[in-house]
Amino acid sequence: MKKFLILILLTPILSFSQTKNLNYSYLALGDSYTIGESVKESERWPVQLSNSLKNKLNKPIIIAKSGWTTDQLIDTLNKIKFNKKFDFVSLLIGVNNQYRGRSIEKFKQDFILLLNKSIIYANDNKERVIVVSIPDWGVTPFAKDRNRSIITTEVNAFNKVIHDECKKNNITFFNITEISRKALNDNSLIAEDGLHPSKKMYKQWVKMIKPYFKKF
Repeated sequence: MKKFLILILLTPILSFSQTKNLNYSYLALGDSYTIGESVKESERWPVQLSNSLKNKLNKPIIIAKSGWTTDQLIDTLNKIKFNKKFDFVSLLIGVNNQYRGRSIEKFKQDFILLLNKSIIYANDNKERVIVVSIPDWGVTPFAKDRNRSIITTEVNAFNKVIHDECKKNNITFFNITEISRKALNDNSLIAEDGLHPSKKMYKQWVKMIKPYFKKF
């Protein structure tokens, strides 16, 4: 009888322990900002995010490459067959469309497709998809000889498309663009290449995004 009672008392404790240590899978899609150009692997924002959510979020699977436009990300994803769905998916894409002078209309078509793919990867759970805005590279040293106001205007236009599509689909959207603009007066937010975010800036992105995971 005593052994039976001990088993009953231990069962909920074991179940709680198993639930607490269950980590969520995470897929991060994007370009140089997601792969973390010019920073260490541990300093990429998706990796910083997973590290800050220990016992909750697994190390991300990252599908991203510097220079990728929306169509290049789409082409790559069309060649990949994932053997499982993911608990969370993040998407950050579009800066190279803007940089190369691609039309915003074509960007919108591609972004909608990528957003739909992200939802599918998240097992059709829109609540598990997060989208991050395009940083304003116009404030970086790399852009010092360019028309910064035009870059800002175009980045804003692309981000409006992103924001509107997220709102239409009830997708969580994080506007990190204003954080990126602090780099105009703070070089510590820029990596050594003079263009991409530093570990410090990515940390500020994570600080904004992290509270979203409290409800899970």
